[in-house]
Amino acid sequence: MSRLHPVRAREVIRFLESQGFIKVRQKGSHKFFRHADGRTATIPDHKGEDLGRGILAKILRDAGVKPAEFLAWLS
Repeated sequence: MSRLHPVRAREVIRFLESQGFIKVRQKGSHKFFRHADGRTATIPDHKGEDLGRGILAKILRDAGVKPAEFLAWLS
């Protein structure tokens, strides 16, 4: 399995939306997403900055998605 690498917040948002997550609110640059089954994820969308491996792993863990699924979606 490949390791996670830094990606733009926009790519993670598109992935979560493809998994059925809906943006429910935003406070500043942090966007809050919720799935119909109750899973949630918060994504910091700072303009011009990538999400590092650590925060990306945390977002995927909160969303209940395996990193391999995200990497396959990127391909």
